[in-house]
Amino acid sequence: MSAPPDPTPFPGYRTDDPEYRRITLALFFAGIATFATLYSTQALLPELAAAFAVTPGQATLSLSVATIGLGAALLVAGALSEAYGRTRLIHLSLTASALVGVACALAPTWETLLGLRLLQGIALAGLPAVATAYLREEIHARVTARAAGLYIGGTALGGMTGRLITAGIGESLGWHWALGTIALVGLGCALAVRLLLPASRNFVPAPARPLRLARMMGGALRDPALLALYAIGGCGMGAFVAAYNALSFRLVAEPFSLGLGAAGLVFLVYPVGTVGSIVAGRLADASSRRLVVPIASAVLAAGLALTIPENLFVLVVGVAVMTGGFFAVHGVASGWVPVRAHAAGLAPGPAASVYLFAYYLGSSVFGSLAGLVWSAGGWSGVMTLTLTLTGIVVVLALLLRRTRSLESGRS
Repeated sequence: MSAPPDPTPFPGYRTDDPEYRRITLALFFAGIATFATLYSTQALLPELAAAFAVTPGQATLSLSVATIGLGAALLVAGALSEAYGRTRLIHLSLTASALVGVACALAPTWETLLGLRLLQGIALAGLPAVATAYLREEIHARVTARAAGLYIGGTALGGMTGRLITAGIGESLGWHWALGTIALVGLGCALAVRLLLPASRNFVPAPARPLRLARMMGGALRDPALLALYAIGGCGMGAFVAAYNALSFRLVAEPFSLGLGAAGLVFLVYPVGTVGSIVAGRLADASSRRLVVPIASAVLAAGLALTIPENLFVLVVGVAVMTGGFFAVHGVASGWVPVRAHAAGLAPGPAASVYLFAYYLGSSVFGSLAGLVWSAGGWSGVMTLTLTLTGIVVVLALLLRRTRSLESGRS
């Protein structure tokens, strides 16, 4: 339960405070659990398609229904966190999603698995709905972008962990054991977060009135810069997930013809995403978010272009560059949203929720579309889709440089 706020405003933890290290480590573990769980089926898509006799497009639904559930729940979770607290929602989310993960591993039918994955996505909403708002409240403003980069780095590592574990175990023991192992990882991380995460000091609860919550959500849709950041999140995530979804099928097909476990090794590039988000956060603190986001967007586009040749080494390098660029964009943009909202006099929680709703909507829509595009047009079709989305991100990032700053050049 969140502690009552101190009478004197607390300026936030700095990098030399032990609480800063506890917060960043706790959210790092939370990011691992959340995104290992969310993307646990992505490396298993060919295995699930064979096990349940479904098409590649249908197999991608195991990921898309989870992101749809997560995105929809975020719209409620962010607003509710303004009334009931950040840390309470984080702990509930991590525990519930791990328990649902156990049930996913035991699913007897395709329809049951999809239903449980939808429920799991809803349960996962608590952490991403409040993480950046919690950081804005508890971390000193001078190092907020750096802390957000560390959190996003944990999400990148979680994405890698989930995919590597499920690919390896899925090939040798089957998808049941793969999903069960991820559930155990989630439970372990939930315990670590329970022990590490400090109670809120700057959180001030707001009355849980539906009309007030609706007004807060409406406010999050008024600022042009916030709208651009939401679109950057949705299109960037759409391009990223579409590429990775189709990549699972491309690597097991000609001319690469890799096994499921070997294809899963491509996810070893995910630490590049961790490094990208951390470096981008430091650069944003040192210079400005307005400079870092366009550069990171261009890196994302360059990485996608490198995956076009049918050369495994070049493809892996391209995936690494793409991953680093994407997490740099997301790390800075997601941390920018609550800062911009606060500077504009808007509630940070709902703004962060709308950003993540757009983010996961892009994942759901374009991630599933990638399966259809792959079946119809192969990798060239997937590249047309993803590079178009990335082009939108680049244009919006450049337009953001021209929006009026509200807070010392930072927002």
